[in-house]
Amino acid sequence: MSNESRLRELGLELPPAPQALGAYQSIVQVERLAYLSGHLPIRSDGSLWTGRVGEDLDVEAAQHAARDCGLAMLATLRDALGTLDRVRRVIKILGLVSAPANFGDHPQVINGCSELFRDVFGPERGVGARSACGVSSLPKGVPVEIEAIVEIATDGQE
Repeated sequence: MSNESRLRELGLELPPAPQALGAYQSIVQVERLAYLSGHLPIRSDGSLWTGRVGEDLDVEAAQHAARDCGLAMLATLRDALGTLDRVRRVIKILGLVSAPANFGDHPQVINGCSELFRDVFGPERGVGARSACGVSSLPKGVPVEIEAIVEIATDGQE
């Protein structure tokens, strides 16, 4: 089943691809690798999730925010590549979680994005290497920011 078909089967609708708001690109392709800049959690109504995990949000809410980061990343990929069917493999995800020093469930939060990618691209191609780190703050007060590296098919390649 194609990635686009799986997305439809899951009933997922992607938000508009977020635009870079500074001196960076949302995605850079180098040969067969696409590097996605850090994406913020955009709710379906276009607003951003805000707050710190462990203070303002519990792990379950933060997982939803991480999933919304993943949906924004999928939108960026589709916008840049024309279709998610060009995604061959998730190679690496880096998730940053805004939380107090005593919070320790960063990996569980980033599972919201990892599980989305697994569901869309399949367990063999959608689960890559991953790091989940805690930070004291993130842009615009969001609870999570996620970046990724994915392998893509180049022109004429399946």
